[in-house]
Amino acid sequence: MSSVRHGDTNTVQSNAIAFSEANAPAALLSSHSGSPSERADALEEYLIRRLDDVWIAKSILYASGDLDPSTVPSKVPPPGTRALMGDDPRLKKMSDAPTLAEFFQKRLMSKAHLLQSAKLALDSGHDEKIVLACLLHDIAVCGLIRADHGYWGEQLIAPYVSEEISWAVRTHQALRFFPDESVGYEYPESYVRWFGEDYELEPYIHEEYRQARKHRWYMTARLITLNDLYAFDPSVEVSIDIFTDIIGRHFKQPREGLGFDGSPSAHMWRTMIQPTRFL
Repeated sequence: MSSVRHGDTNTVQSNAIAFSEANAPAALLSSHSGSPSERADALEEYLIRRLDDVWIAKSILYASGDLDPSTVPSKVPPPGTRALMGDDPRLKKMSDAPTLAEFFQKRLMSKAHLLQSAKLALDSGHDEKIVLACLLHDIAVCGLIRADHGYWGEQLIAPYVSEEISWAVRTHQALRFFPDESVGYEYPESYVRWFGEDYELEPYIHEEYRQARKHRWYMTARLITLNDLYAFDPSVEVSIDIFTDIIGRHFKQPREGLGFDGSPSAHMWRTMIQPTRFL
């Protein structure tokens, strides 16, 4: 069994302390002369993202792995501060009725990958539903969470697209690990580098693939993987604007705005709007 390598604990702690000290006031530093661990805790208490009198905390999910969540006590705003219960002032402010394009502009990382994937599908002459599926296939990775991103992505977009598109977004997560000679899709060489030659898929991924092969929408999901594979080129710039009409025809933009329409996934869009909201 291969082992998971983490950064040296002392190095990680030293880097964290150095970062904290560079951002903390001199008065705070001079008042703590304890051990490195105690000093780090004190600095963290200040830097647990205090902006003026606002205390900004990060959800434990996004710290898990860097630390053991079962050992972390619940924290509340330090005296004299108030917890952030709205927009994070460090992020671009969203409009009152956010659109899909606005999320691309203000909340998604690595959006070039999604845009290039959709452009490749468009230039290849695929149906508009395929183009939109490619545009949305990694939206969870880019805006919410990496693990099981296909499933999260499906739930995020399901109220606004056809069932075929949301199914394809979920299912591409499994299909990308399985070649299909009929469309010229091979197991990505990058996966060998990233995951190792001895990487073994989880049983649920095998089962998802088995079910997908029998499904009437198999090729919709497969075409996502085909356009996904060749959509990494840092020299190519694609604007979300070229997909405006396709989005308009195939994405049901709510009048109230994404996150505020009461849909089953509205809370997920709100989380992307205000990712550091305390509760």
